[in-house]
Amino acid sequence: MEDRWLSVEEIAKYLGVSKDTIYNWINGKSMPANKIGRFWKFKREEVDEWVKSGGAAESDR
Repeated sequence: MEDRWLSVEEIAKYLGVSKDTIYNWINGKSMPANKIGRFWKFKREEVDEWVKSGGAAESDR
């Protein structure tokens, strides 16, 4: 099983959204991400759980 860190481009493609959406989710919706140097990296399992828990759902906050 592959357990590597994914880039913004890879996680955006995986979720079917734009890179801008990923950056908005990091800043506004607490998307699980880790900054390594100047790059954001993601664990697919953490992002899957975040999505399943409603983290990516639109809201009227």
